[in-house]
Amino acid sequence: MKHNNSYRYPKSQREIINGKRHYNVKAQKLPSVTTILSATQSPEKQASLAAWRERVGENEATRIVDDAGARGTAMHKILEEYIMGQGYLDLTETGLNAHNMAIKIIENGLSNVTEYYGLEATLYYPGLYAGATDMVAVHKGQDAIIDFKQTNKPKKREWIEDYCLQLAGYAMAHNFIYRTSITKGVIMMCSKDLYYQEFVIEGLELQKYKHNFLRKVDQYYAQNSGTGPKQI
Repeated sequence: MKHNNSYRYPKSQREIINGKRHYNVKAQKLPSVTTILSATQSPEKQASLAAWRERVGENEATRIVDDAGARGTAMHKILEEYIMGQGYLDLTETGLNAHNMAIKIIENGLSNVTEYYGLEATLYYPGLYAGATDMVAVHKGQDAIIDFKQTNKPKKREWIEDYCLQLAGYAMAHNFIYRTSITKGVIMMCSKDLYYQEFVIEGLELQKYKHNFLRKVDQYYAQNSGTGPKQI
């Protein structure tokens, strides 16, 4: 896959401030996109997650979350090495499952990507937030923000609102810093039993999510008054 060097993405460091992930980028310590979304979850979503943990038990819930995290990390590593034209093999049970999931994403999703601008690209909106998207690339002829997701089971469209808000936040940051006009986000998802799903958010729908994400940003800073971006 061709690497297009049109944009230079900044280096950043992640650090935990008051228990929340921040990005140290361009002399600012900014809350991550996922930190903002986690801190502004609706009461209904918080209750649902709490009920699930109670239903399956705290230990089992922790095991499920940890396994999913390890599988997702391994899958991302395999995909990143593939895109850069390098080989990578993880022979652990988790790694082998992640390898098969990555193949599904390569065959069904990345086959529609002709070139990429950045991988694990740090994106930030000065004074507000930062994050790292899996890929900024050309998808079916259009510039797009792309995220890879693993899941324990296939997702319905209405279950991935936070993923859509993530893409919107990244697109806004990219458009602001690089004066681009990205209007498309793509979620390439594979379940652990190898079911591939792709969700495309574009045009007016992505615009709606941009507005909704900015409301989340406002809510986050209102909840954390006095904890604005830290200058270095």
